Amino acid sequence: MLRTIAMMQPYLFPYLGYFQLINVSDVFVLGDDLQYEKGSWMNRNRILGDGQPKLITFPLKKGHQYDRINERWLSDDFDQQAQTLLRKIEHAYAKAPQREQVMPLLREILEYPERNLALFTEHSLRRLCQYMGITTPIFRGSDLCLPPVMDKQDRVIQIARRMDGELYLNPIGGIDLYCPARFRAEGLLLRFLRMDDDLSYPQLNHPFVPALSIIDVLMFNDRKTLKDMLGRFGVIEGRETRPTLHLA
Repeated sequence: MLRTIAMMQPYLFPYLGYFQLINVSDVFVLGDDLQYEKGSWMNRNRILGDGQPKLITFPLKKGHQYDRINERWLSDDFDQQAQTLLRKIEHAYAKAPQREQVMPLLREILEYPERNLALFTEHSLRRLCQYMGITTPIFRGSDLCLPPVMDKQDRVIQIARRMDGELYLNPIGGIDLYCPARFRAEGLLLRFLRMDDDLSYPQLNHPFVPALSIIDVLMFNDRKTLKDMLGRFGVIEGRETRPTLHLA
């Protein structure tokens, strides 16, 4: 088997595909030193409320435009905000079959005292992985001491090399960012993970709403079912050309 490396920005309670990527990889790197993107999923997500997707947000202190993720901080009143979020989740999933198992985990995560966004998110991802039985080693990109300004493609190639990778696996959403030929020139394979299109599960009596936070997946599925769902994906090759993109 090829040694598989994957990397993603640290997201709070991301969708199931994020955890499929961690689970199938031999090493997973958190891009905590990447630039924070306003309006991204780094500090917000969606849960199910009355059969509809509802946005939840983890408020941050004000920062600068070019701050890295590990330079952003949760708001000074996050203790109160966290309790509000917990009540919202409890209400939304009052009838969910796994509520009694999942709510203590969510409470532990949201009451974690760390206020640095990257470290808070890292803790949440590690605890969620532990709950789902995912044992992949997780590293921080900031510990690799890469140059602060790099082409995105060069960055992941350098990370894969440092982790002795043979294959770099990326979510399907990034298929236009990376060129397989460039990776082959560096002795690496490039592939993309795509969650099965027909992956669904009962959400009480509502029509299925896909691509919600992992919170929703946990609330409606026991651990045995979760293990099966982690394997519901395909791996495809990328395109041979891509636009030139740079990381500031």
